[in-house]
Amino acid sequence: MQFSSRHLEALIREFSRLPGIGGKTAQRLAFHILRVPPEEALGLAKAIERVRTEVSYCDRCGNIAETQPCYLCGDAKRDHNLLCVVEEPSDVVVLERTAQYRGLYHVLRGVLAPAEGVGPEQIRFRELLERVRQGAFRELIIATNPTAPGEATAHAIRELLQGLPIKVTRIARGVPVGSDLEHADSVTLSRALEGRREI
Repeated sequence: MQFSSRHLEALIREFSRLPGIGGKTAQRLAFHILRVPPEEALGLAKAIERVRTEVSYCDRCGNIAETQPCYLCGDAKRDHNLLCVVEEPSDVVVLERTAQYRGLYHVLRGVLAPAEGVGPEQIRFRELLERVRQGAFRELIIATNPTAPGEATAHAIRELLQGLPIKVTRIARGVPVGSDLEHADSVTLSRALEGRREI
């Protein structure tokens, strides 16, 4: 569909490039921008500009950062002997919300996916090995997702660190709170049994 404004068409095109945004949603968003007060629309534009110009990745952990090192790596109150490996910066946000983990992070920014051409060189494996060799970490916690690529990545990390003087653990996975055993699949139940602890 062609509109009377090339600028509106350009905005719709840009919105439609975002993940999960189809043509109709892009069009709805563009018309919403036209309807809101100018300061609201310009506030969105400025926020996007600031994210692109002022936010980058931490040189140490690979997480989102506005400073070097990021606020987590620079926090003296955190346990600098504990390292948790996650797939993406969004995983750091989820773990931090629990308020249960107070160590440092290493963000891979991806998982191994050989069929898609993603090997150890494309994610932050080399940096992980360097951090473990240079640091004084007593434990490394692998917190990749329980998917086939996440499991393959966890296995590759174990192999990578084999022989180094560091304890390597994997987060326990099991039955979600509020669900019934009859609805859990056999893999989830097996993992729940493996990850059991004394009460």
